[in-house]
Amino acid sequence: MVEEEQKYEVDEAFVLPDLGATPPAGGRVRALPPVTLVARYLDTVDLRLARAGASLRHRKGDELPWTVKLPTGTPGVRHEISRPGPVGQPPPELVELVTALHRGAPLAPVTVLRTVRRAHEVCDKAGAVLAEVVDDQVTVLDGSGATTGAFREVEVELKAGNRKLLDRVGAVLRDAGARSGSFTPKHVRALGTAAQADPDLVAPAGLPADPTAGDVVTEAIRKGVRRLLTHDPLVRLRVPVGDDDTAVHQMRVACRRLRSDMRTFGPLLRKTWARPLRAELRWLADVLGAARDAEVLRERLRRTASTDPLSSLDPAAVDRLDEALADRQRRALAAVDEALRSTRYLALVDAVVLATRAPRFTRRATAPAARALPKLVSRPWRRLTGPDGVDGLDPLAPDTRWHAVRKAGKQARYAVNAVAPALGKAPRRLSGALAGVQDVLGEHQDAAVAAETWLEIAAERPDDHELAVTAGRLAERERETVRGMRSRFPAAWHRATRRRRTQWLP
Repeated sequence: MVEEEQKYEVDEAFVLPDLGATPPAGGRVRALPPVTLVARYLDTVDLRLARAGASLRHRKGDELPWTVKLPTGTPGVRHEISRPGPVGQPPPELVELVTALHRGAPLAPVTVLRTVRRAHEVCDKAGAVLAEVVDDQVTVLDGSGATTGAFREVEVELKAGNRKLLDRVGAVLRDAGARSGSFTPKHVRALGTAAQADPDLVAPAGLPADPTAGDVVTEAIRKGVRRLLTHDPLVRLRVPVGDDDTAVHQMRVACRRLRSDMRTFGPLLRKTWARPLRAELRWLADVLGAARDAEVLRERLRRTASTDPLSSLDPAAVDRLDEALADRQRRALAAVDEALRSTRYLALVDAVVLATRAPRFTRRATAPAARALPKLVSRPWRRLTGPDGVDGLDPLAPDTRWHAVRKAGKQARYAVNAVAPALGKAPRRLSGALAGVQDVLGEHQDAAVAAETWLEIAAERPDDHELAVTAGRLAERERETVRGMRSRFPAAWHRATRRRRTQWLP
């Protein structure tokens, strides 16, 4: 679940105001009995979780005492996952969720917080809890139970309500003397400055006024690694990241983009450093790829089957196709889980985190970005436009030939995206046009693979005649899409290659 809350700093003299005006019409505020919560937080010796804005705790009195909280990139909004378990044994599932942060380092108790909580629920007229306002008196304890510090804060956590309610409650609290606080979790506040130091994973920070080529590549690596590791726990949880997107897809894209950037900017990177890293990213991308392919095919199956309501397909046969794909997806996701639990993956995480701090460059990386980068981007661009790319592409060429152009297009677009922050409008215009090209080529490839897959599954069941007929009709619909994408490609390519978009390339 996603937790959204606001924190307020208050002193000992603060009196919680009447919240009766905050519920919607017909609603009410319900006071709960005070409770005492004792929370033990686990972390590495160097506080890797706390420094990254995450936590793993056991809190006595909760129905599900073990909880992991993960940052989302938005202050005050975190993923919260809770599980049962005894105090001394964190559930392995939760320890795995913070793998990208602890990177295999041992986890041990680092602080204990005893909180006396006085809570009020803001409810609607039906009794549903819209928000919870808690007044927490926190005592910090050491390993022996002795008090080492204390503070008080008020939190407003959104439940079934909306942001307007948060703002309404916040206004009442501020009028009573509460101060809007920075979003600092309790355990981080208790642990002090060490827990507020920079995380090991260096985030993208933008480019200086006159960037070097190395500055641009460093920023691209940081963006890619952040994308990769942000989606690690979401892949493990099977959490969607959008209406039509998944964490598996985003993690796979991160691997591919990092590999592509390292290839494009290879002359700026030490080969002995970049090559092994690219190889390990390829391994992970391949593992994720099987799961992603199954996701795409299952979604596509239903869409293709419903494209012509006047010529319906056998629903039972479609269901059998989906069952076969679901089985593939289960096996692929099991392989993903196994990979993410491996020592090989831990080593890769260590390597990419280090890459955000200290990429290994050659001397050429010190050249000004505006001088060095267009030449490097022109290499994947020439591969895309040359005789092995679009220039030699026959409209009747095999699907594999079109797929090769698609892969070349991806590398070219990734390269253009990487340099756009340093080189301005022209690369951004080219990137936008290449996105249109990739949409056409991506749909072409998905349709071609789907057509083969429907026939392949039917061939595995030669006695299922209804399945064979349905698979054949689905395959023909996919081939019609292939033909349509081939007819649309010239116009998309023409838009991408207009001189105003490409004149910056040597």
